[in-house]
Amino acid sequence: MTTSTTNWPSLRVGDWTPTRETVHMWTQIVGKIRMAHAPLVNHWWQVALYVTPRGLTTSAVPYGTGAFEIEFDFLAHRLEIRSSDTGTRTVPLRPMPVAEFYARVMAALDELAIEAPIRPHPNEVDPAIPFAEDHVHDSYDRESAALFWRQLLQANRVIGEFRSHFVGKVSPVHFFWGGMDLACTRFSGRPAPPHPGGVPNCGDWVMVEGYSRELSSCGFWPGGGEEGAFYSYAYPGPDGFADHPVAPEGAFWSPEFQQFLLPYEVARAAPDPDRAVAEFLHSSYEAAANRGYWDRLGLEDDPFRWRHTPAT
Repeated sequence: MTTSTTNWPSLRVGDWTPTRETVHMWTQIVGKIRMAHAPLVNHWWQVALYVTPRGLTTSAVPYGTGAFEIEFDFLAHRLEIRSSDTGTRTVPLRPMPVAEFYARVMAALDELAIEAPIRPHPNEVDPAIPFAEDHVHDSYDRESAALFWRQLLQANRVIGEFRSHFVGKVSPVHFFWGGMDLACTRFSGRPAPPHPGGVPNCGDWVMVEGYSRELSSCGFWPGGGEEGAFYSYAYPGPDGFADHPVAPEGAFWSPEFQQFLLPYEVARAAPDPDRAVAEFLHSSYEAAANRGYWDRLGLEDDPFRWRHTPAT
């Protein structure tokens, strides 16, 4: 196996769908706990999770005069809950119903004296089974979970480099547990028309806040195509957006999803996967920026502009 195929693992969507759907519900529980205590940041940035060298984390969540963190460790297969004041608790990641996982997490938080006033129903899925009643999703394949994390690790790294070329308003590279996708969003600085909503089990007002400014968003979704897909879309979509050429070969416009897609397996099999994904991210962003007449000179810069400056 080459270095690229080792670092960019193959994980067929059909081979891990039961585990993916269970992990999706688990991340929703943890994400909602963060949302309950983190102050609102524009476009719901305060609710997301972040890729770590071992999995996904809430990062430090403010609580009283201290903080706590919840991290999925997809190498040791455990959920770590760490408090600045009351210690640490661990929940093993193994095959179990969402209802059991939810009960275990709530009990661990109770032992750490952390309140968790969340709405115990999933969002952006249909049907939305209440967490405490979900005995349907109960799969956890350790190898699949670890491979999924490795997909996120590579996507996070390449999207993070892409992010560095933008000096305007830009989101972190973060994992939105509603749609179970890793995303990064650039903004033109102009307002956008109210989003029409329509996402399953998610208030339209949530989408209005998320899409209140003109944007170009990209990311990685593990549920599309054979092995997941990189995506890129604009809101609102400018005239001619779908007709703009994008690279590399294998990337395409999806009328169904109204966005550009690059199948993960196309990137993984490329001679240089990093380059293939970067070409997709840059060319699809240019479709939004050029067709939408963004101020590219004012919003972009070379991230290596200080590389040759003498050390101080």
